[in-house]
Amino acid sequence: ACGRRSGDSKRQVILFILCVCLCQSGAETLRYSLPEEMERDSFVANIAKDLGVPLSQLAARKARVVSEGNEQLFRLNQNTGVLTAKESLDREEICPQSDTCTLVFKIFFENPLQLIRGEVEIRDVNDNSPVFPEKEMVLKILETASPGSRFPLESAQDKDVGINGLQNYSLGPNPHFSLAIGTGKDGVKYVELVLQRQLDREEQGELNLLLTAIDGGSPPRSGTARVRIVVLDANDNIPVFERETYEVRLAENSPLEQLVVRVAAMDPDEGSNGEVRYAFTQTSERSRQLFQLNPDTGEIRVAGNLDFEEAKNHKMVVKATDGGELSAHCKVQVEVLDVNDNAPEIALTSHTASIPEDAPPRTVVALFSVRDRDSGDNGRTDCSIDGDLPFSLTPTFDNYYELRTNAALDRERTAEYNITITAMDWGKTRLSSRESIFVQISDVNDNPPEFTQEVYTMSVTENNSPMLRIGSMKATDADAGKNARVNYALVRQEGKEQPEVSVNAENGDVYILRPLDYEKVRTFEVTVRAADGGSPPLSAQAVLRIVVRDENDNAPVLLHPAPESSAAGELVPRWAPSGYLVAKVVAVDADAGQNAWLSYELAKATEPGLFRVGLHSGEVRTARAVTERDAARQRLMVLVRDRGQPPRSATATLAVALVDGFSEAHLRVSEEAPAADPDGPLTLYLIASLTCVSALFLATAVAAVVARVRRAGRRETETLPTFPTPATESTAGSLPRSYVYDVCFAAGTVNSEFRFLRPLFPCFPAGLPPGPGEQRSSVSS
Repeated sequence: ACGRRSGDSKRQVILFILCVCLCQSGAETLRYSLPEEMERDSFVANIAKDLGVPLSQLAARKARVVSEGNEQLFRLNQNTGVLTAKESLDREEICPQSDTCTLVFKIFFENPLQLIRGEVEIRDVNDNSPVFPEKEMVLKILETASPGSRFPLESAQDKDVGINGLQNYSLGPNPHFSLAIGTGKDGVKYVELVLQRQLDREEQGELNLLLTAIDGGSPPRSGTARVRIVVLDANDNIPVFERETYEVRLAENSPLEQLVVRVAAMDPDEGSNGEVRYAFTQTSERSRQLFQLNPDTGEIRVAGNLDFEEAKNHKMVVKATDGGELSAHCKVQVEVLDVNDNAPEIALTSHTASIPEDAPPRTVVALFSVRDRDSGDNGRTDCSIDGDLPFSLTPTFDNYYELRTNAALDRERTAEYNITITAMDWGKTRLSSRESIFVQISDVNDNPPEFTQEVYTMSVTENNSPMLRIGSMKATDADAGKNARVNYALVRQEGKEQPEVSVNAENGDVYILRPLDYEKVRTFEVTVRAADGGSPPLSAQAVLRIVVRDENDNAPVLLHPAPESSAAGELVPRWAPSGYLVAKVVAVDADAGQNAWLSYELAKATEPGLFRVGLHSGEVRTARAVTERDAARQRLMVLVRDRGQPPRSATATLAVALVDGFSEAHLRVSEEAPAADPDGPLTLYLIASLTCVSALFLATAVAAVVARVRRAGRRETETLPTFPTPATESTAGSLPRSYVYDVCFAAGTVNSEFRFLRPLFPCFPAGLPPGPGEQRSSVSS
């Protein structure tokens, strides 16, 4: 056996090696022995040495020792590997009714889980002396008793066992009695007093003997009792029992005062010599506590709680004594029947409080044992798990079970389990017990963050302040702890400029870094990544679209008349009717929406009633027919205003000359107009443009005439050619299509002067005024 010390060193080494091999294989049991009454923390064995396990692994694998039962009797030092007794062990207290005393323990290792069984035999030490139930025994013997008569004496009790237990009796020297020592079927020694020589009450009425009980210890221990012999006058008959042995079977749950058996002894004598009284003799103290004997009736009744698990049999000796002090003896044997009165006991040995959610199936969560102190089917147990849980029970050995996972775990679905294990025996009335094991599922980073939207659209008004918060992006992660901690960041794209937006890494708030200009950028998109704090981290992406809202930050810009000119000159004939198009103010606004919707109004005029301005077209027309009373020079100020809040505006100034004819108008305009730059290329560009337009016009007219002539020839009718009616003039800011172009060449100049003049002749059928935007045109040089 492992750990057993012997004188033969060679045999010890062989046994030690064999023990280590068997222990490591897990197929055998470590066996040790220890004398009782050793001091506290006494050495039992070197577990690390016997198992061949390095000391470093004892702590790393959390090695520990667990004793069977509720009381832990041993301690394992993880630093030295030494197994010691926690307290001084008393064999008689631990195993009071057992010849052998073996304590079972188990050594548990984790990572991986390993279970090794061990036994420690508590060797008996001769620390108890034999003790008689009574210090003095009184025997009343008739003087007529014949030699060879036997008289049972109370046996001594020795708590020690084996060689240390009761071995022999001795009787002090006397002329009448000797001792007869025998051993019963149960191995218990009994002693009887044998009469060697006839008694004579008249010679000696009382004898005092010394009875000594001796054990086999070294040195031996002994106990003594005084036997007082009272010599009686003759009594012809002794009591006689009906049976020498009474055998009774009794259930362990028998109630108090229940009748066990009634012993009866008959004595044919008369008077007091025939009156029989009963008493226990040669009966253990425990049996005397469990049963009571009625001295008058001989009824034996239950006096204590019988326990099959404590003692399966009880043996008692009943002495019947008549009035003449003659006695007889019988034996009563009570067999205790097992009743299912003990529920299974669940003892949790090892428990993993938390397991990761990615733990594979068949992962060991806990190790526990089930014990039922009943016997047979009453002590046979089944274990089950309450509810439909992803766990199962696997029996191992010695009524040990492993709690294992049997399916994949998901913390996001179930974060913790309260597993109830039920152990039930097989008795007719089935008893059960429950044990709850709490298992928490630790998080694994198996879920990426999820944005609440795939595309986030946020708007900001242009000219915003720097670091303006415009909204927030939100991503959630189903994991827990750092695996659910989400950080936000922009996804940098190579080749693109640094975005004007920033995202708070912790809460997803979106900020605009710098002021934006709607006229430069109206919308842009960036990609935002949300990453969790797992290892490795998981991430998700969403699109952030920034829409810039327009602000009325641009005033209208005049295209015609040019803003750099002091005043645009326009010529209006004196015969101009009401609605005559004088000029068109053209302006644009870089803003959008209503901020770019422009309206025109006449802010100031020399004669306010003579002209009007189209609200949306910007056309300046005569509000009535021009008369001779109207001043020849008119100055108009047109206000262009957008619809922003607040509105922005610009003004255009027009100088209008009312003229009777071309010459006078030309001279006046020439006098007022500044001299042209002789070196400027503008004149050359205008002449070239005019020539191209004129040539195109003439070609179109000739083609139209030829087509008419051919159609007229086919119809053999002569009609004058007609020109196509010009399309309606667009009001989108273009100038009228029909104008009179006056080309003047000044004598003695190198460059020609080119002037644009307003139409001088209306272009409409005789007797009809021109419509809005329609004018007759001619080209003259």
